Amino acid sequence: MTLYLLALLAIVQGITEFLPISSSAHLILIHRIAGVTADDLALDVAVHIGSIFAVILYFRAESLSAFAGLWHIARRRNDTPQARLAGLLILATVPAVVFGAFLALSGYDGALRSVTVIGWTMILFGIALWWFDRVAPQAKTAPGWSWRDAAIMGLWQAVALIPGVSRSGITMTSARALGYERHEAARLSMLMSIPITLATGGLLGLRAVEQGGLSPDMLGGIAIAAALSFIAAYGALAMMMRFLSKVSFTPYVIYRIALGLLLLALAYS
Repeated sequence: MTLYLLALLAIVQGITEFLPISSSAHLILIHRIAGVTADDLALDVAVHIGSIFAVILYFRAESLSAFAGLWHIARRRNDTPQARLAGLLILATVPAVVFGAFLALSGYDGALRSVTVIGWTMILFGIALWWFDRVAPQAKTAPGWSWRDAAIMGLWQAVALIPGVSRSGITMTSARALGYERHEAARLSMLMSIPITLATGGLLGLRAVEQGGLSPDMLGGIAIAAALSFIAAYGALAMMMRFLSKVSFTPYVIYRIALGLLLLALAYS
């Protein structure tokens, strides 16, 4: 892979990783246009490293609280606010881990990575985001996140393992359906991304090592991709959080539907 294509994919995935527009759809489209490997393991590892550090830095107070909560849980101090936040994030992550293991063991994960599937999921789940954002009340905030809501959002997050659904998109949709304010829905979605992205990045790293995809020759490209992904993800995240304080998710929905229609046109042509 050339440095140009490595940079292009890192920036695109960094921007789209945490916006409700599906990074899978964009990588598939680039793959069709440029003929590059969209699921290159070394690139995936680099992008996950860069993007997750962007989220941790942007939500540094909440991230530090969650990491401290893991220590509190290990010390059996389960009654602290930090332990509660860590526990909620663990609960919200379990369904995706279980569903991901099922897809990997059954072999369905590869079958779902088709342009047709991604095109339809982009459109259908974009409409779902628009609908719940339109009809649901904006009454809840992140500090009021309950165990019930974490479990429900975790189940929705598991569905995002189907390419094109968008992990951030569906968790924001579920938060809005539960009545969280737009800005707070995005905040919870980003906090939920930390454990699942760390787990995914670790798994991809182990797989890349097994396949020899993290050789010393790749370290320079991995570092560049991680840095570009971090910058792109942080910028896109900061823009979205400011954007949602003033307007709805509708611009993202319009973009999802337009890209979904483009992918379906490619699939059926």
